[in-house]
Amino acid sequence: MDENLLDIGDDVAAKLGEAVIGWEVVNDELTIRAKRDDIRKVIKFLRDDPTCNFSCIIDICGVDYPERENRFEVVYHLLSMHQNVRVRVKVTTDAETPVPSIVELFPGANWFEREAFDMYGILFADHPDLRRILTDYGFDGHPLRKDFPLTGHVEVRYSNDEKRVVYEPVKLTQEFRDFDYLSPWEGGQYVLPGDEKADEEAKG
Repeated sequence: MDENLLDIGDDVAAKLGEAVIGWEVVNDELTIRAKRDDIRKVIKFLRDDPTCNFSCIIDICGVDYPERENRFEVVYHLLSMHQNVRVRVKVTTDAETPVPSIVELFPGANWFEREAFDMYGILFADHPDLRRILTDYGFDGHPLRKDFPLTGHVEVRYSNDEKRVVYEPVKLTQEFRDFDYLSPWEGGQYVLPGDEKADEEAKG
């Protein structure tokens, strides 16, 4: 285990106090869990403190856990080129509560936060231009949420009659929209063609 990461984790937790909920080093990767409302404070410390010096933002992404009260995690990845180490910072939120934007600290966070908003519907307070970035104008829903239908809500096609692209509601029977059959990898109770040979060999 990288002793430097342990030192950084101890230092961050000691200096930021209640802003840090916890931290751990797993597989030589430092992960810090922070309070949502204190994320600017935590990111600023990681950037400016000389023992950290995480001066480069790598990514901001979302994760969806629909069964949780705060269903979304916002995950920040920072790089310290001075120390050649990375840190992961996580905060949690729900669909209505915004996470403070860090665009003022890292201008490169602008498009990352817009992507998280577009794909998950995660809101970022004080973002200078929070609008969709990957989906089309008027897109319905957020495609990386676990409860977003695989078919989407609309289908797009070119109409020869109207000589333009048209949007139409997806029309599928419910049996296809809620596909819940067992796949072979989930333990289907049937024998696939060819597998009967393996059973015969096992018995013989």
